[in-house]
Amino acid sequence: MSAAVQAGTNLRILQYNFDEATLANLSLNSADIHIWQRQLVCERQVIESLRRILATDELERAQRYRFATNRDEYVIARGTLRTLLGEYLACSPEKIRFTYSQYGRPQLDGTDHGGLSEFNISHSGNIVVLAFARNRRVGIDIEHVRRDFNTMEIAQRFFSLAEREALRQVPMNQRYEAFFTCWTRKEAFIKALGEGLSHPLDQFDVSLAPGLPAELLATRPDAEDARRWSLWNVNVPSGYSGALAAEIIPA
Repeated sequence: MSAAVQAGTNLRILQYNFDEATLANLSLNSADIHIWQRQLVCERQVIESLRRILATDELERAQRYRFATNRDEYVIARGTLRTLLGEYLACSPEKIRFTYSQYGRPQLDGTDHGGLSEFNISHSGNIVVLAFARNRRVGIDIEHVRRDFNTMEIAQRFFSLAEREALRQVPMNQRYEAFFTCWTRKEAFIKALGEGLSHPLDQFDVSLAPGLPAELLATRPDAEDARRWSLWNVNVPSGYSGALAAEIIPA
């Protein structure tokens, strides 16, 4: 487990690697956000055990993947989400019911869940990350760092003017890492908002330069939105980039 506290907030971020021993006596208070990380490669008996706790619609979605590897990855990711929610809620994971927003974001059904109303999940490559919080919106994103595209060409389509200028200042040998730093921070923020890619990506600025802390620098049209959110780096394996966005709740 690793922990971090960000200056100027009352938040503590706790990161865990998923294993059965770590699940014992889980406790999540309102000032903590828990991040979990798991490899999307498991023994067959583990995958089948996770498959048994999925709902019918999840099983149907898994079957729509063309390749068996992707079907297994979906089962592991959703089974892990259910397993962790079951521990936090002290209930059987197969009994958890999800509803979905108009943008496809899963959320717990309308019953009382003791304030554990927010969670988010992301996977890339062979890693899944999950974030859990009480009474505050969160978003998490992980991306495998690719090097087979033109960073500035994609940035021109999706980044704000300030972010494009910042990316141009990054040395070429660090530009792919900076690109994915920016991408994951932007994804985490729009996922926390619950709006997905319907939220214009050029209407806010995030930090991206190597060595700078994760920060939501500006939001438009409401400049005060930047004060209501915090960004964090997520500790992920080499070759990946990860970010967390969390709503700041006044004390």
